[in-house]
Amino acid sequence: MKAYNSPGWIDENNPALTFPLENSPSPHFNHRPDAQGVSLLVLHNISLPPENFTEDYVEQFFLGKLDADIHPYFKTISALKVSAHFFIRRSGKVIQFVSTMDRAWHAGKSSYLGRDECNDFSIGIELEGSDNQPYTEEQYQQLIDLTRLLLKDNPALKPERIVAHSDIAPERKTDPGPFFDWKRFYKQLG
Repeated sequence: MKAYNSPGWIDENNPALTFPLENSPSPHFNHRPDAQGVSLLVLHNISLPPENFTEDYVEQFFLGKLDADIHPYFKTISALKVSAHFFIRRSGKVIQFVSTMDRAWHAGKSSYLGRDECNDFSIGIELEGSDNQPYTEEQYQQLIDLTRLLLKDNPALKPERIVAHSDIAPERKTDPGPFFDWKRFYKQLG
């Protein structure tokens, strides 16, 4: 059975899918300029407001529907147009916001091995979290399963091309932070 139901969208009704998935298309994307496709996977963390994991504010933010009046922090980000291809909640639920064939707006000003604009050739996965707390067992398991699927479906994407946001934007980003267990991730990835 095919994993995708349309170009770049994982089929959320596929009974063979090993993780809970919801498709929720974001308006914050555009087409990739490079026909070479995906060759980089970028891991991030996000919580809105910072350190809060109880509401759906990240989803609202990626959909362009975040109410700036709900929290003072939201006024500082409400005008931003940001998205990621995938968001993994602390419960392990995976939400896809952008087709993997399109460019999500997750990396910002960035560079990898001398190539700028990482959004052009990467897939972005946001983990619900912060630099100050460990990630959940469910998040690691769903991240492993999702990464395996992405590696299988994107021939130019290799395990050695999985990076932290801080690797491609070191002067402005720290995520996924010191609590992300890279050894565990690679060991489980196989």
